[in-house]
Amino acid sequence: MPELLDGLLRDIRACRICRETPQGGALPHEPRPVLQAGRAAPILLAGQAPGARVHASGKPFTDPSGERLRAWLGVSQEEFYDESLFSIVPMGFCYPGTDARGADYPPRPECRAHWHDRLFATLPPPQLTLLIGQYAQDYHFARLGLAAFKSNNLGTTILRWREILAAAPHPVVVLPHPSWRNNGWIRKNPTFENEILPYLRPKIRTILAPRGADATL
Repeated sequence: MPELLDGLLRDIRACRICRETPQGGALPHEPRPVLQAGRAAPILLAGQAPGARVHASGKPFTDPSGERLRAWLGVSQEEFYDESLFSIVPMGFCYPGTDARGADYPPRPECRAHWHDRLFATLPPPQLTLLIGQYAQDYHFARLGLAAFKSNNLGTTILRWREILAAAPHPVVVLPHPSWRNNGWIRKNPTFENEILPYLRPKIRTILAPRGADATL
């Protein structure tokens, strides 16, 4: 199993499907797949796709959104980038580029079609899954038997967090993207900061605590 995962990750990081055999138009720049996955990581973070800064760094969430996300979760950079603690698997592995308005395009479809089912069949089930964005919600809800909660309004889905927790095979929490663009939604929906984050932070500390204790032995 470890060798299978290592080989799969090497193949993903060398992937050029979106340039050489794309679904639709080719990726407008050289591919640079960005993900982090560990054999026994207890927390899975599933996002949308890398932005321009992450494409440049080759490391997930190396931007102001990442700083805010880590603050939401109550984890350090060291914890966040430890593949034995966090698997970070976006729905699109490569930066998709931007449209004429400067907004990022959606995640490339090739990643989900070619890699995701294989990757999640190889990774063991996590203790906690965090979903950021509509594409991550749609894929993982179908995979985890939560399709009844699927909604085209991500804000509505986020606020059904207790129902989703009760129905999921393991704790699953949907998050807004930690971009400043969502500040208005967060202000209008205090449930996120007053209920969801106070649930999430101690949950994460409980999951990570045994790992930290093992590391000091």
